[in-house]
Amino acid sequence: MNTADLGLPVAVPSTALFTDQYELTMLQAALRSGTADRHSVFEVFTRRLPEGRRYGVVGGTGRVLDAVENFRFDETILGFLRERAILDEPTLAWLADFRFRGDIWGYPEGEVYFPGSPIMRVEGTFAEAVLLETVILSILNHDSAVAAAASRMSVAAGARPLMEMGARRTHELGAVAASRAAYVGGFHTTSDLAAGFRYGIPTVGTSAHAFTLLHDTERDAFTAQVDSLGGGTTLLVDTFDVEEAVRTAVEVAGPGLGAVRIDSGDLLLIAHRVRQQLDELGATKTKIVVTSDLDEYAIASLAAAPVDAYGVGTQLVTGSGHPTCSMVYKLVARADSEAPGAPLRPVAKKSMGAKSSLGGRKWAARRLDEDGVATAEVIGTGPVPAELADRQLLVPLVSGGTVVAREPLDAARARHIAARDRLPLSATQLSRGEPVLATEYV
Repeated sequence: MNTADLGLPVAVPSTALFTDQYELTMLQAALRSGTADRHSVFEVFTRRLPEGRRYGVVGGTGRVLDAVENFRFDETILGFLRERAILDEPTLAWLADFRFRGDIWGYPEGEVYFPGSPIMRVEGTFAEAVLLETVILSILNHDSAVAAAASRMSVAAGARPLMEMGARRTHELGAVAASRAAYVGGFHTTSDLAAGFRYGIPTVGTSAHAFTLLHDTERDAFTAQVDSLGGGTTLLVDTFDVEEAVRTAVEVAGPGLGAVRIDSGDLLLIAHRVRQQLDELGATKTKIVVTSDLDEYAIASLAAAPVDAYGVGTQLVTGSGHPTCSMVYKLVARADSEAPGAPLRPVAKKSMGAKSSLGGRKWAARRLDEDGVATAEVIGTGPVPAELADRQLLVPLVSGGTVVAREPLDAARARHIAARDRLPLSATQLSRGEPVLATEYV
């Protein structure tokens, strides 16, 4: 969901300068050489998953569609490029009328991917397709990293809700994108109001230690919060002495207190003690929320603890140790001339080492066994085998410059959960390992 779905106004700035200068200088040189209009095919993929990860998660597709629509060069932007003498006047004139009019196919948001998966395919003239490289990669690399971390945390949490609380640990705009990606990956709520406003994600939040310290006593702080937010609120109980705070919290709010939050210490031990104390005080339905620098491993270690929900910040918005997916955007095919209908020629980088790539426009399908469990990621450039025809992964996203794949954010979230459930059981193991599916080229 976004604010357009909610009927709310949102300023839509141009994304044209979310790019590297060499995209524009390549455009200028191609216009001069007469190759700018050659039909070209670019693909986004990653050569490997982050170390130890067993699957990747496609995040940010909806944001890519927004970025493509808003990739416009207005007079202010053109004036900046002219003032810096970055481009000549013919190129500036070309950019003034720029609109992406090509086609984009891709894995739908929330789908899982593996090394070599053609996550996104951009087709059009070289000129229009090359301009989108940087902005597409910056979105997909960031959002997919957060979505993958969120997915692993969701697996570790099981049925317990997850709250995204990382806005203060990253760039203010990156925080909004991270909240969105976390929701796709399985989180339930966010503390970031901009994400709630922009994408309709449910928001949560009550108080921090500063609110307790503001008051003369902890009881005064709890009383003020309950008077304002009601007895169903969540009280933070680790500012001073946890045992005393829990007792005071129940006295102030009554046995119907919504929840207590623990943000420090040995969470496993404290959670057991707090649960016992709450039950003895008659607050048997009061929930326990834990925060404090959690990642998927810390969440998994609390599986046996009487914890009802987790709040995660730093580790989530930084990809839990892997803040990028190392996706690349490579030209894989181009026409021999600018003539309409000119045949496409596969092209590929053939460098030494691990940076070589496979040329040709690719399709991708996922092979399943008789139980519907995935067994391989199959990628090819020729005809699609009949048995895989109905298991293809790429779907149309943009057709002739028009976005054709808008969907609510909840659809991407549901898709991810379904895709993850179709992977082999070992995909959910947090121990380091190889990708759970092998990539087969045919």
